[in-house]
Amino acid sequence: MSNHVIPTPQVHTIPTSSGDTFPVRRVYCIGRNFAAHAVEMGHDPDREPPFFFQKNPNNLDASGEFPYPPHSSDVHHEVELLVCLKSGGTNIALNQALEHVWGYGVSLDMTRRDLQGEMKKMGRPWEIGKAFENSGPVGPVHPASEIGHPDKGRISVSVNGEPRQEGDLNQMIWKVPEMISYLSEYFELQAGDVIMAGTPSGVNSIVKGDVMEAEIEGLGTLTVRVT
Repeated sequence: MSNHVIPTPQVHTIPTSSGDTFPVRRVYCIGRNFAAHAVEMGHDPDREPPFFFQKNPNNLDASGEFPYPPHSSDVHHEVELLVCLKSGGTNIALNQALEHVWGYGVSLDMTRRDLQGEMKKMGRPWEIGKAFENSGPVGPVHPASEIGHPDKGRISVSVNGEPRQEGDLNQMIWKVPEMISYLSEYFELQAGDVIMAGTPSGVNSIVKGDVMEAEIEGLGTLTVRVT
């Protein structure tokens, strides 16, 4: 019998390519990890120390639908590689970082850009623009034991069949091992942690009725309808 004073919240899970589920503990998102995207957002693309913000585990959504969120009239798509950890620790060595990865998937970091912009002007956190309900559409996670560790390959998103974003994973400023190693200096990473690895240029707004198709070479296509 539980001694909790409220019902125990459920562990949030996302699907895997085998039909099983991956339990999510934390969601780390790296900002401005593609040079061209940094430029379009008004920043110098020179390599600088990475920075991260967080979404909530239950923001990740595999339903295939994205409900347009309230209090915004400018919601943007950002296609990203999803990195899912099977183990963790602190001060993880760069050459051991990939040993902690369970698998990879396709994800979208949906952003209330107008609210994020207001927070930037006031020097406040971004969560109101980033960590809202259903803000992380995801596809199935593919185990690294089957697909390896993708460090190159086309990453793109189209809306209603019109190309919007396109890049290559090899254009990431901070690579997956570097992100894991860096994060582990500041946080104790654990199994169930996921990293959204940044987006290429071409971010743009969506409206109700749009259909987004996000694709990463070797990981398939994530189709999401804006409702």
